[in-house]
Amino acid sequence: MKIDLSGRTALVTGSTVGIGFAIASGLHAAGAHVILNGRSKERVEAALARIGDSDRVTGAVGDIATPDGSASVLAQAPHVDILVNNAGIFSPQHVFDIPDEEWERFFSVNVLSGIRLARHYVPAMVESGWGRVIFVSSESAVQIPPEMVHYGMTKSAQLAVARGMAEAVSGSEVTVNSVLPGPTMSEGIERFVREMVEDQMLSFEEAGKEFIAKERPTSLLGRLASAQEVANLVVYLSSEQASATTGAALRVDGGVLRGVL
Repeated sequence: MKIDLSGRTALVTGSTVGIGFAIASGLHAAGAHVILNGRSKERVEAALARIGDSDRVTGAVGDIATPDGSASVLAQAPHVDILVNNAGIFSPQHVFDIPDEEWERFFSVNVLSGIRLARHYVPAMVESGWGRVIFVSSESAVQIPPEMVHYGMTKSAQLAVARGMAEAVSGSEVTVNSVLPGPTMSEGIERFVREMVEDQMLSFEEAGKEFIAKERPTSLLGRLASAQEVANLVVYLSSEQASATTGAALRVDGGVLRGVL
């Protein structure tokens, strides 16, 4: 299967590192013009340099967790064919210790940011007769992690939003889907894994395997996934070949979820 996204423009939020950068790189390799997003000019410029000299990659600086930041990104990228809502935050905290401010912050970053952008871009996609929207959710949307319930809540909300949007644009050739990664090697995950694993002398790879064995024992992969492994599914969902897949939540979780559907 050859995926060709030539002539398409894609915005990937939170794409200066980790899964977002891997997705942006994959879309770029498939021929798309890619817009990288991050909260600071320095991080965006560093990510642009990593992809290399190309007239098919630009940056849009802005904190999409805020209305003003979202408006700035929309001004820099007024039209896209592919929207990947990847920006997100996570951190472990006991559910009864999470203050209102943290519940609201997680919801603003992980959920409202994607809603704002889709609300702007999707009507234009429908008018043009083609579009792709992908929410990067998590297996935590289905199997809520007790160490970060606020994160799981936002990931469940993303699934509801994506399904509702898909139904709202039925028959339009615009698809809206979610992907559910499992624990994945990316910026931030090492700090998280180190917090969850007692032996600080382990290498990151060893610590990752111990984390999986202890905290995600249902994993069939037995290790952290790579960001590229997650990106591969997003690139496919962004393609012409995925035209009959919409309103779906597709797993790339290494078998952590035990359900067959």
